[in-house]
Formats: sequence, structure tokens, C-alpha cells
Amino acid sequence: MTNSATLPAPPADASATGWRWAPHWVLAFVALWPAPGYAEGVMVLGALAAIVHLLVGRFRGGMQLLSHRAWALTSVLFCAYWLPQLLSSIDAVDHGRAFRESLVDLRYLPFLWLAASAVANPRGRRLTFGGLAVIVGVWTLDALVEVATGTSPLFAGIDGLKQVISGRPMCSIGELAQADRLGGVLGPCNLKLGVVLASLSPFALYVAGRRFGVAGWIVAATAVGIVVLFAGSRASWITYALVLLFSGWGLLGWKKLLAVFAAGGVILAVLSFASPQVQQRLVRTAAAWTAGDDGVDTALSGRTRIWGAAVCMAREHPVNGIGARGFREAFPACDPEPGEVAAWGDGPAFHAHQIVLEILSETGLLGLLLWLAGAALAWRAWRFSDAAARDRARPAMLALAVTVFPLNTHLAFYSTFWGGLTLLLAALYAGSLLARSSD
Repeated sequence: MTNSATLPAPPADASATGWRWAPHWVLAFVALWPAPGYAEGVMVLGALAAIVHLLVGRFRGGMQLLSHRAWALTSVLFCAYWLPQLLSSIDAVDHGRAFRESLVDLRYLPFLWLAASAVANPRGRRLTFGGLAVIVGVWTLDALVEVATGTSPLFAGIDGLKQVISGRPMCSIGELAQADRLGGVLGPCNLKLGVVLASLSPFALYVAGRRFGVAGWIVAATAVGIVVLFAGSRASWITYALVLLFSGWGLLGWKKLLAVFAAGGVILAVLSFASPQVQQRLVRTAAAWTAGDDGVDTALSGRTRIWGAAVCMAREHPVNGIGARGFREAFPACDPEPGEVAAWGDGPAFHAHQIVLEILSETGLLGLLLWLAGAALAWRAWRFSDAAARDRARPAMLALAVTVFPLNTHLAFYSTFWGGLTLLLAALYAGSLLARSSD
């Protein structure tokens, strides 16, 4: 009788071997963020490719892609994001739009499986995390060129290509006139470079520290920090400060880390004299300490008015909120200062600018409980993982944690761009932390 231990292992299923391209797909999605339509197309194609591979293989070989726990955590984190959106659409302010958005966002789930599988083995993590570090580095160098010359070479190339293809520029004249900070590769009509780099910076700092030690980490931290100061809102400054604190603590120790923050304070002081935009944001921030409630509202660019409206919406619709992305429709009825000119200009506010208030106002208590359940399970997975698992997931964990840090202001988590970024980080965290047992 033949010993079963001597039998050759069955060939890997196509659904598993075919996903070796997963890191490249994830990197293409991120690299195309300056062209949102193409990035969205890559994400949708990636989701379709994942579904096709799973269906062709009849979902066999799934454990060669992800461990049981990684499959579960990735799916649970998606549900913690998506179920509040679906439940809020039942009696949303704009019922049709809310329900359509919840159905369309189902496309994220297979893409999250794809992203998690991209970092489920050493090769995939090396390609994905290293590729994200390269993207951050290239975008940072491009932005430093813009600081020195006033022009982003990457955005100029993208804009020129778009004009050749469609005959129209990336940004309108009005958007160019309103730009008040560094746009970098994303351009003056999409001023999110600072917050994007702040959220993705753990990948660059992690690679720099691993390859070049303390000196590499400091150089990378300084370069990214200068761009964040010029390009970022004050929310991105807070995000990046958290990244420096938690990524530098283990590498530098608290004494050297204090020296890094002191040097950062000196750089900030110098840049406040060199850049009117940086100086203006510092003056606006200082207003919070000098002019009472009006000063706080000025420092927060009118967000106290937005937050008051969000509290009103949560009070009026406590169970499942007004519906995801329904903030602008509900704002006039909850505006605490109707008829007054807003700090952001004409028109209603588009979202709550704060993650807890966004969840409460748009998805209600049900949504908040589901988000908290997802956060608890993510934390539980970290707590019960061994040191090796934590080490390989540390960049993704830090990127995700600072992105959803509740004591800050935020972009809209139920928007296509920021929602996609957040879910991508969640998938990279789950896939790297709960990698296959054979890793």
C-alpha cells in the first residue's frame, strides 16, 4: 500500500497562482490616484479579476491565497464599513442615491481580498510595501521640485497628456485661482497631497529605516515632512506627527525622537517666514487661543458650524442616520447659522469633516456600533498575534490607525477616494498581520 506521505502535492489551483499579480494591481491603483477615473477603473477590473479567478477555481485553493483568519478579518472590516451604509439607505434623505451607492460599493469586497492576498507572503509584502514606499518617495521628490520651482513635473506631464487626449486641462481656471497650498502630483484642483502622503508615509519611513537605519529614517522623515507642511491641511500635520511618534519611538528612542520633534519645530518656524500659506495656517490656528468661540471657529475654518449641523442630524435621525453621502442635502435644515455666509464660501457643507460625527450623522448609532465592532476585531487580531506577525504588519497598521484617528479632522470616509484609500489600508493590515501559516 502506497504511503500517502510520499504522494506528490496537488498542483496549485489557478485561483491561487494567478494572484501573483496582486501586488502590481494594488500599486497600479495607488499610482493612478492623480487620475481618479483610471484608478477607479483599475480597482473595478481588479475586483472583477479576483471574482473570475475565484469562480473559475470554484473557490478552491483559497487558503493558498489567505489564511482563514485573514479571509474573515478582511471581510469583517469591509462589512463594518459597508453595512452601515446599506442600513442608512432604508430611509435616507436621498433614498435612491444612498441605495445605489451601497450597491456600487460592493465592488470593494473582492478588491480587498485581492489587496490582502498581495501581502499574504514575503514576496508580496516586499513588492507591495516597497512599491508604496517608492510611490511616496517619487511624489515627495516631485513636490519638493514644486516647492523650489513652482511647478510639479509629474502633474505637468499628466496635464499635458490629458490635453492631448481630450483637449481639456486637468484643472479649470477657477480651480487654479482657488489653490492655496502645494498640489504636487495630484494638482491644484485636488489638494489632498498632504493628507495622502501623511497616511502613506509609514511605508516610506519603514523601508528607509530598515534599509538605511536611523540616518535613512531621518532623511525620509524630513523630506516628507516638508512636503506635508507645504501641501497639507493642519489635519495632515497631526496625522504625520502621529506617524513620526510611533514609527520613530522604537527606532530612535525617546531622547532622539524629542530632538527630531525639536528640529521639526525649527523647520516649521523657518517655513512660516518663507511661505505665506504656512504662516496663514499658523496664524489661523493661533486664533483658537486668542478670540473665544469665534476664534475657535476661525481656526477650524468654520467646522464648528458643520459639527453643530452634524450633531443636529444625529439627534434627528439617531438610529440609522440621514444616509451615507446625504450630508449636503440635510445641511440646510440643520444649519445652526442659516443665512450667514460660511467660512468655506457659498453652498452647504458636503460632509462632517470628522469621522465620529460623519458616522453618527450619516449612519446613526447602528453605524457607529458596527464601526466600533470592526475596530475591536482589528485590535483583537493585533493583540493576539505574535511578535513576527506584528512586525510584518506594522507599516499597514500605523497607516490605518493614523488615518482613522478620531481626535482629528478628516475627509469623507464614504467618498470614493478616501473610502477606497481607507479600505485598502484595512486590507493590507489584515493580509499582512494574518498571513498564511506557512509564511
